[in-house]
Amino acid sequence: MRLLTPEFGLIIWTLLAFIIVLLILKKFAWKPILQSLKERETTIADSLATAEKVKAEMAQLKSENEALLAKAREERAQLLKEARDTKERIISEAKERAKIEANKIVIEAQAVIEQQKMAALTDVKNQVGTLVIEVAEKVLRRELGNKSEQENFIKQLAEEVKLN
Repeated sequence: MRLLTPEFGLIIWTLLAFIIVLLILKKFAWKPILQSLKERETTIADSLATAEKVKAEMAQLKSENEALLAKAREERAQLLKEARDTKERIISEAKERAKIEANKIVIEAQAVIEQQKMAALTDVKNQVGTLVIEVAEKVLRRELGNKSEQENFIKQLAEEVKLN
């Protein structure tokens, strides 16, 4: 039980030692400890302020980044639309040129066919004319060989000419 109830002298000596240690700590250690605590508090506050500032800057950069991404998407969509429009325009121009060229070829072919047709008709007419002349020549040779038949033929022709 002695350990639990100290004597009066022990209490005084313990109190005196505590006060001496307290005074020594107050004179030599208290100010540096308080100053280091204050510096640490200032450093922590500055770090928190810097962290908040960085956080705000990051949020701003993120919003700017999102805006840039949206703008880039919009520009990409615009470029794709322009590319599609250009492709369609080029295709339609090519189709139009092909139609014009095809029409030109068809017209030229029709003109060539018409020329060949006319040449063929002329050739047929010339051949028919030649054949008619040859037949007429042969008929006239036979007819002119006999004098009485020749006179009958001339009379017959004269009557036909009068009738027409």
